Amino acid sequence: MRRWSTPVASLAIYLLTRAFTTAVLLVAAREQGPNPWAEPPPSYAEFTGLFWDAGWYHRIAVEGYPDGLPALPDGTVTQSAWAFFPLYPFLVRGLMGLTGASFEVVAPTLSLVLGAAAAVVVGMLLQERTTASLGPARARRLALGSVLLLGLFPAAPVLQMAYTESLSLLLVALSLWFLVRRWYAAAGIAIAALGFTRAVALPMAVVVAVHLWVRWRASRAGTEDFTRGAAVRVVTLGLVAVAAGFAWPVVVGVATGVPDAYLRTQEAWRGGDGVTPVLAWVDFAIRWLGGPGVLAVAVVVAGLALLVWAPRGRVVGPELVTWSGAYLLYLLGTIQPQSSTFRFLLLAFPLAATTVLLVRRRWWLPAVAVAFALAQVAWVFVLWRLGDAAGWPP
Repeated sequence: MRRWSTPVASLAIYLLTRAFTTAVLLVAAREQGPNPWAEPPPSYAEFTGLFWDAGWYHRIAVEGYPDGLPALPDGTVTQSAWAFFPLYPFLVRGLMGLTGASFEVVAPTLSLVLGAAAAVVVGMLLQERTTASLGPARARRLALGSVLLLGLFPAAPVLQMAYTESLSLLLVALSLWFLVRRWYAAAGIAIAALGFTRAVALPMAVVVAVHLWVRWRASRAGTEDFTRGAAVRVVTLGLVAVAAGFAWPVVVGVATGVPDAYLRTQEAWRGGDGVTPVLAWVDFAIRWLGGPGVLAVAVVVAGLALLVWAPRGRVVGPELVTWSGAYLLYLLGTIQPQSSTFRFLLLAFPLAATTVLLVRRRWWLPAVAVAFALAQVAWVFVLWRLGDAAGWPP
């Protein structure tokens, strides 16, 4: 791959990791027993396009969103499509109309293609951000190593499933790339699209604020000219990020006539309970692991914090470091720990670069890659394949 450009090499690595994942999925599909989504054993298309949350996206693509807010006679809000963002299923719907193909064919294929685009952007972004610090050769190795770890991440199979991870990863990477290149209008479009893909646009507002601070400091130091017009554009971009973070909940509230319909629908997955920032993680630890669980969760959180702020990881630049930190803090404050948390970590892709840089030994990257690949097999068989872990969605 030395003669290949970074985009081509990133794409090749992505496709190789998808080939590995496809083989794992095909084996797991053959062992899939009775399930709510397809006759066993399911085909590859059914296994990747109809299982778990893919079923909700299938419903949205085919039927759209429900009229009003679904609830029981006593007023208890039930699980419904309103919890899922519209951009991905509407893209699938459009492609279904153009091709005449079924959802379970179109959706995983779209995710695979979007994931390929995301891998290319991630590789280019990381190389671009680290070349000044590491030199061209090391920056390229870092970028390609990061793409490899991203493709082998335990939850990376969702990059070829009817889930929003591929689209979200692409939009996050594009938002960061456009921001650091100071293409603010393009960044605004990407962030706005992100607001209708996943509930992750608000951390991007923090990244924009840090970018504003970095540029202001540079202007104060006399190393760059930060005009008032440029400052206005950055502030406007930050406001777009904030608006994108609340856009879908507002749309759901207007469409259903219930202002907090989105939050109440989310709570339906938690038995009607809300999420108390941080304490939800403590409750989870005690419930499933007992007293030592609190220590275990604290160790994991501390480990991630150290990974975010590791000195070697700062070569990716303040915006990418801030994204990882703000996004993980956002998860800590807004979600209830669950098996899906592994999947959410995919969007913190700058941490892959930090992981590559942690140990400067030739054996390090291959060792981490093998560990990730083995964990990916476990993720598919334990979580995605409906079996003994029923009730623990991926």
